[in-house]
Formats: sequence, structure tokens, C-alpha cells
Amino acid sequence: MISQEQIARFDATKIGWQTDDSARLAAAFEQDGFLLIDNFATDAECASLRDRTDQLIDNFDAEANQVVFSASGQSHAASDYFMESAADISCFLEAGAVDESGRLIKPKARAVNKIGHALHDLDPVFAPFSRQEKFKHLVSALKMHSPLLLQSMVICKQPFIGGEVNSHQDSTFLYTSPESCIGLWLALEPATKDNGCMWAARGGHKASLKHRFHRQGDEMVMTSLSDEALADCTTPLEADTGTLVVLHGRLPHLSHENTSDTSRYAYALHLIDGACDYPADNWLQRPASLPLSGF
Repeated sequence: MISQEQIARFDATKIGWQTDDSARLAAAFEQDGFLLIDNFATDAECASLRDRTDQLIDNFDAEANQVVFSASGQSHAASDYFMESAADISCFLEAGAVDESGRLIKPKARAVNKIGHALHDLDPVFAPFSRQEKFKHLVSALKMHSPLLLQSMVICKQPFIGGEVNSHQDSTFLYTSPESCIGLWLALEPATKDNGCMWAARGGHKASLKHRFHRQGDEMVMTSLSDEALADCTTPLEADTGTLVVLHGRLPHLSHENTSDTSRYAYALHLIDGACDYPADNWLQRPASLPLSGF
């Protein structure tokens, strides 16, 4: 296992975007497949996003929308509610928050697994935050030529029941040709090994894409692209509030269950390069009334 001390970390308050710092960021990203950038968001910004998340959950009708999100089984993928969330702000429940009939057995405030997937376009708090210059400078440093904001979500990782996210590559679900997906994962609360921080296969992005999740007729299927297993995720990506974790689309990563008494809220924003082809059989399809846009 690689210790935290061996992982390169950057301080956003000391980065000069028009200097050699950009080249150092790009080099570290190319080597490891991820970046850890501390102090990317202020405490006030994170508090504002957490407060807005609480409001969205409070307004969520859990009785009318009893869709459980499972990162391991993908059972939600058959739901119209899930598909339509590509152009909406939708809440998904934790498996451990409902009984066999789908009724809540946890308080609603502690029952939501995640909120997605168009916060960056539709929400009055998340939208302006997502299009700040600092995000634009970062993806430019990573050589994304025509960035498009594709999807966004708050991941709650609730106390005691926060579900496991099994090892995966983001490009499996957000595929372009050539591959271009980059994930921006912002810790809105401390993410530790105790409450389910992410773990990554350092350098694992240099291997091939193993699967593609896509439409086949009226169904969603997972197609194998390689017989090779994903590299083991042995590097913990612990993050304080305000730390941004940047993920290459082909980097294997996971998070374990949260069995602790503290939540692990995070805001995730995924981008693709508009210069690449985005296939029509990808699960996430936006209507013509809400086209993808950049910064």
C-alpha cells in the first residue's frame, strides 16, 4: 500500500495557472492518473453547497420517487427516472435506507445516496460554482481543448449505510472516441479511510478501458472490452474539506462502505472534450432543449 506522504499534493492557493505550475500538474496527472489539489474551494463555498444539498433533499418527495441507486448492480439503470435525470435534478436513495417494499426506514435527510445529474446547468447554487474560472484554468492545464460539462452529482455517503462503489473507470459510463472524460471530485466534508474515501489504482489509467456501459435497443448493457482485470486500488485519496480530486477517465477507483457515524458529502463534475465523438448509445443523453455547454 502506498502511504499518503508519497502522493503528490498541490495547494490551489499557490498555483499560478499561467506559469510552469500548469505543466507540473499535467505531468503528475499523466503519471498517476489523478491529482489532489488542496484548498481548491473555500470553507464558505463548501458550506454553501452542503446547505443547498440539504435543501434539495428536504424538497425531495421520497414516497413518489423510490429509486435506489446501486453502484454495484446498476439496477437503477432500467428506470425512466434515472434516464431522465440526465437533464434534471433527481435524488436516489441508499439501499440501506429502504425496506423490501421501498419504504423509508431512515430519516429522509440520511436516506439519499446521491443527487444528479444536471446540477451544473439547472441549480442556482451549483451552476455558477461549476463554471468558475479556476475550473476552466485546470482543465486547460490538462490539455482538454473544448471542455463540455457533461454531468454533475452530489454523493452523500451517508453514515452507517453509505454504499460501496466498486472498482470502475469513469469512461465506462461516459465514453467518447477518443476517450476524454475527466472527473472533478470535490470534498464537501473530510473524506477519510474511516468514512469511505476514494481509493485509486495509481498509474492504472495507462492500461486499456475494460468495459462500456451503453444502450442496446431498449436495455442498458455492460460490454466487456478486455479480459484483463482492473488494477488493484491500493492508494487512498483522503481529502479535507475543499480538496479537489481530479480523476482520469480510465483510472480504476472505488470507495468502501461508510460504516462510520459521519457522512462524506462530495460534489462530482464530469467533463468531456467537445472535439471528440459522444456516441448516441451512451446512457446519458441530453434533450435538444438542454444542450451541453462549456465554461
